Amino acid sequence: MPVNKKSIMTRYSLITLVMALTGVIIIIKAGITMFAERDYWQAVADRFKKENVIVKPNRGNIISSDGKLMASSLPEYQIYMDFQAGGEKKDTMMINHMDEICEGLHKIFPDKSAKEFKQHLLKGRKKKSRNYLIYPKRVSYIQYKEAKRLPVFNLTKYKGGFHELAFNQRKQPFGSLATRTLGRVFAAKDSAVNGLELSFDSILKGRNGITHRQKVMNKYLNITDVPPVDGCDIITTIDVGMQDIAEKALVDKLKEIDANVGVALLMEVSTGEVKAIVNMTKCSDGVYREIKNNAISDMMEPGSVFKTAALMVGLEDGVISPDDGVDTGNGVMMMHGRPMKDHNWRRGGYQYLTLPQILMYSSNIGVSYLIDKHYFDNPDKFVDGIYRIGINQPLHLQIPGEGTPNIRRPKDGRWSKTALAWMSIGYETQIPPMNVLTFYNAIANNGVMVRPKFVKAIARNGEILKEYPTEIMNPAICSPKTLKIIQDMLEMVVSKGLGKSAGSKQFHVSGKTGTAQVSQGAKGYKSGQVNYLLSFAGYFPSETPQYSCMVAIQKSGTPASSGWSAQVFSKIAERVYAKNLTDNLANAIDSNSVVIPNVKAGDVNKSKYILDALKIQNQPQFTLAKSDKPIWGSAQVSPNAVILSHRDILRDFVPSVIGMGAKDAVYLLESKGLRVNLSGVGKVYSQSISQGTLVRKGQTIGLILK
Repeated sequence: MPVNKKSIMTRYSLITLVMALTGVIIIIKAGITMFAERDYWQAVADRFKKENVIVKPNRGNIISSDGKLMASSLPEYQIYMDFQAGGEKKDTMMINHMDEICEGLHKIFPDKSAKEFKQHLLKGRKKKSRNYLIYPKRVSYIQYKEAKRLPVFNLTKYKGGFHELAFNQRKQPFGSLATRTLGRVFAAKDSAVNGLELSFDSILKGRNGITHRQKVMNKYLNITDVPPVDGCDIITTIDVGMQDIAEKALVDKLKEIDANVGVALLMEVSTGEVKAIVNMTKCSDGVYREIKNNAISDMMEPGSVFKTAALMVGLEDGVISPDDGVDTGNGVMMMHGRPMKDHNWRRGGYQYLTLPQILMYSSNIGVSYLIDKHYFDNPDKFVDGIYRIGINQPLHLQIPGEGTPNIRRPKDGRWSKTALAWMSIGYETQIPPMNVLTFYNAIANNGVMVRPKFVKAIARNGEILKEYPTEIMNPAICSPKTLKIIQDMLEMVVSKGLGKSAGSKQFHVSGKTGTAQVSQGAKGYKSGQVNYLLSFAGYFPSETPQYSCMVAIQKSGTPASSGWSAQVFSKIAERVYAKNLTDNLANAIDSNSVVIPNVKAGDVNKSKYILDALKIQNQPQFTLAKSDKPIWGSAQVSPNAVILSHRDILRDFVPSVIGMGAKDAVYLLESKGLRVNLSGVGKVYSQSISQGTLVRKGQTIGLILK
């Protein structure tokens, strides 16, 4: 058959044209994909793979010196519903279970009724919202897990629509205790604001990790590129028990006298470890709160607590001795044209006082006369002596915001003839309370001035990574001879002088009272109502000092007495002393004796587990549970063992929770559908609904603990 060349060429041309057109279409489509549809396809790609996703580490904890958690990051959640997820099948399921879901939400969040939840959810369903807030407040992890168990909510977020937004919230379990010293963190930004949180931020914060998210076999996987490094823990010097003692003693007195501001500091003498630091300011609602770290930042004239330093300088320079005395007359003496007055000038003054008596009775005339007499012609020598002690030194504390003492020299200008006399009794200077306490702590520490310390170690997973040793600021604030004279006089201030309120019948106390009028700046000291700084600084026990302590109270108007601060000091000292005595007695138990503890009623299955772990003899009068299911019962103490008995709990009736701890009592009663209102601490002493009463779900039962 002859070949039809024309036909072949026609077909060849047609095929070539089709291929050319196909190529052009591919090029056009590629161009559209690359340019016009670039964003769309990039978004599709991102769903399969997500690069460089930052993973936040867990922030480290702040731990007290006695091992208690003072600040930690805990998860909180906001919970949402996607009403378009899961399609019609999910929607039908949700309508069928709506009442059950709302009842469940009401039990978890009692402040909203089931009816309110139902109206709220139906409103979101009508809007077909994809990110509908179920509950307006952030919820705890436990509440989130309980909500996740409800019908529909227990499905995946793509099938059921229930989803959450997690936050790390910084919590302080002991509430107001040392809250200003611990500091604050803006959890949303992981940004420290103040206190130890700020100064140790880089250590607590940890290091971010990096992951990328990739879809593999229809599953999304988080692939770690750089793992996050959790923050380290910091172990503070704060003792929770001592902090609580100091706060209660101070706040009780502030309320009693209607004071404006109060500070209490407790320091371990040999180490400089700050065991308690309380800063309380009266707010507009009358409640005392920690607003500012006054103990380290307040720059005010210290008043009579400074007299100890002034006399120390004179004794060390050899210009005065314990045998010296001053005739204070009727309590008023003119000093370079200005009247210097003792506190009892209206009652005729003290007349002649020896040097110890001058400090015992806090005589302004006695101190200022001696210092002015020996240093008036060379005031720089006196200021040199104050600087030699070290009370002027910045402390370089481990927390931000400290004030620097302002003790001026004649060459600084504004030096009058009366400046030296008034400086010697605590005016013309500005010293934060922490610096004053550091000075008195040095007197207690045989003349060695140590730097106050708030953090003693850094740890990770219980392992100490770094320790902060005790730092010596001044190895000798004065000679041993001068120190002994000062120590003896400070003991007499409390045993015989104006500081008697700080004393104790259990041990000897040494210290010094202080009362100063607070300057109103340009308005002076007596513009309108006079403000006072009432203080006491000292240490205990006098013979072998363990702790130094300072209490400072700011109050407007009269009456105003430094004895109030001394009373707070006494309460703190006696309770801290008793606390340590209790600890020592607990450690003195005969190792051969059989110690049988008092065990609360409650989950006796758990009680047996703990008793076994502590190797304490026990006799269970029930069959042991193999699971974690509670076995409710009570405990009786016999001479050699703890007897654990089972208690029948009827399903629809109120049980007796007398003798149980709060945790077990609340768990048992709430499992019955009751609401629990607690009052007091300890074991359950009484319950408002008697045992055997038919349970009415939602009813409130009151428990009194003692």
